[in-house]
Amino acid sequence: MAGWIFNSALGRAGAMGSISASRARWTAPRAAMAVALLAMAGLWAGGPALALDAIVEKKSFTLPAYTTAGGVPLKDVKVGWESYGTLNADKSNAILVTHFFSGTSHAAGKYKADDKVPGYWDAIIGPGKPLDTDKYYIISSDTLVNLNAKDPNVITTGPASLQPGTDKPYGMSFPVVGIRDFVNVQKALLDSLGIKKLHAVMGASMGALQAYEWAAAYPEMVSRVVPVIGAGDADGWLVEWLDLWAAPIRLDPNWNNGDYYGRTPPDKGLALSLKIVTMQAGYWTWADDAFGRKWAEPGQDPAKAMGNRYAIEAALDNVGAARAQVADANHLLYLVKANQTFVAGGDGGLARIKAPVLLISTGEDLVFPPPAIQRTADGIRAGGAKVEQVTIGGGRGHLNGVVNISEASGAITRFLAQ
Repeated sequence: MAGWIFNSALGRAGAMGSISASRARWTAPRAAMAVALLAMAGLWAGGPALALDAIVEKKSFTLPAYTTAGGVPLKDVKVGWESYGTLNADKSNAILVTHFFSGTSHAAGKYKADDKVPGYWDAIIGPGKPLDTDKYYIISSDTLVNLNAKDPNVITTGPASLQPGTDKPYGMSFPVVGIRDFVNVQKALLDSLGIKKLHAVMGASMGALQAYEWAAAYPEMVSRVVPVIGAGDADGWLVEWLDLWAAPIRLDPNWNNGDYYGRTPPDKGLALSLKIVTMQAGYWTWADDAFGRKWAEPGQDPAKAMGNRYAIEAALDNVGAARAQVADANHLLYLVKANQTFVAGGDGGLARIKAPVLLISTGEDLVFPPPAIQRTADGIRAGGAKVEQVTIGGGRGHLNGVVNISEASGAITRFLAQ
């Protein structure tokens, strides 16, 4: 789900610029590996030349006490957050950006001047861009159980966190949380800043799920909704795909039913999980154009030995392994559960949404295919809300919503100005 876009550079390496030139003739198999590594580094050439010219400060928010939607109390709940632009005097210009499954709060700008790549939606956040920081105050936060628990720029409470009053991580004793919990913690953050009304909520994939939930759970606070590459619930097809994402972790003996902290972590299972997610978030044209049937190593024909591999196999293995170094296996399992159980608005469903919606999707999506998107649009319209639909392309499948979001720039700009 939205969740599912990987901010691994293979996910972002893209559809445009210098990396797309690699599509042409990679006779040397190591070139395919290079694309994966460039992608992992986030070196993609997408988006406008003008970046958000700002060093972003990562901040921390703590809730001394929080009760989950399932009724379980938690203490000292922490999430990281960042912002771009200036909050106006009456605090009416805030836009909340909610992130995808493998994402973080880092939507734009850089933490350090020499960072290789800015935040994932830098193409549309900044002065003169659709999310114009001269007009709007853009805020984004890490979710609970954020996948990237080992990333020093991520602040999140989850299974890997030390349980208050103990010196041990929660592990699988951490309560089940859902998209509503992510939204409720975000609301507490906004309340602490005195923000009572949002100009818009916008997010991709799992971020779209949070946007729907915001509009359904707190309709009085949300003026506009921009869900990108995400549907209003997890259907049976998606529920099982999510289960497949999680399966390699559960089969890794080092997982040990989630009790691996202080021991060897289940990184092999986690890496394979991330490989599967990366592949499903892509598209067949990307796989064929970037790798095709190229070999992983010169002179090592996969037809000649079981150990000889294709370039795409080796490249995605490297991406999964690199991502696993900053991720936590239990956090991935908790994110899977949160996405599986998602139904926007609970019993009230999509009909609870009253704000106008700009629904951005792609016909290439293998995570949220077009029928799921259309079912969502129809459900919102049935409740009386206005829905505008925009379709983007880009050849990257589900990832079009990140790497090619600028294709919807005009529609976003107009919608936010209405």
